[in-house]
Amino acid sequence: MAHAKRTILLVEDEESITTPLAEALERDGFRTEIAHTVADGLAKGKSVRPDLVLLDIGLPDGSGLDVCRELRSGSSVPIIILSARGEEADRVVGLELGADDYVVKPFSAREVIARIRAVLRRAGTPSGAGDGPIEIGSVRLDPARRSTTLRGADVELARKEFDLLALLMREAGTVVTRERLIDEVWDVNWFGSTKTLDVHIAALRKKLEPDLIHTVRGVGFRFSSPEEAR
Repeated sequence: MAHAKRTILLVEDEESITTPLAEALERDGFRTEIAHTVADGLAKGKSVRPDLVLLDIGLPDGSGLDVCRELRSGSSVPIIILSARGEEADRVVGLELGADDYVVKPFSAREVIARIRAVLRRAGTPSGAGDGPIEIGSVRLDPARRSTTLRGADVELARKEFDLLALLMREAGTVVTRERLIDEVWDVNWFGSTKTLDVHIAALRKKLEPDLIHTVRGVGFRFSSPEEAR
């Protein structure tokens, strides 16, 4: 069964930012709603009920900080502020109003998406993830116990192997990009070789059934859906 897409409300008036960022979010499995003003942001914040808000400070009809203050007064929705103002005082004001993170322009879509996923994890609402065991075909993974079995027999996995498998199995049937795997299993600030990912995928294939993890060339990897694994 496909997981419901998380909805991101992007409150930003610059088309040069909203268009490519919304496209990147959609490619990475999110649904995006866009608001260009304070009024529209507040209205959509209530009607759309987003899973996270990306919020620019400088809006045509006022400050994004007012949106942050208003949303936070009646909601615990995670908020990430986007701003060209990177001074410490500006960041402190945003965070004190209840924002969960603060990203300074210019930024890359990859950085913003990684921060979104990190904030959602901290908020206890990771995309499509639950704390219960996951069983697909002959593989059973228990996040709470950090244990994995293949046809009932224990499989010893290194820490990163387990984290990688957990992410792939949570998103079973859908492609997980290489960038997302690196960002979530390693770190958004990882500067090592991405070949590390391939080495870990190869190790998982040896320890499990090799045809459970599919390579999508140029994009990433996909764990077999429950239907495929039967």
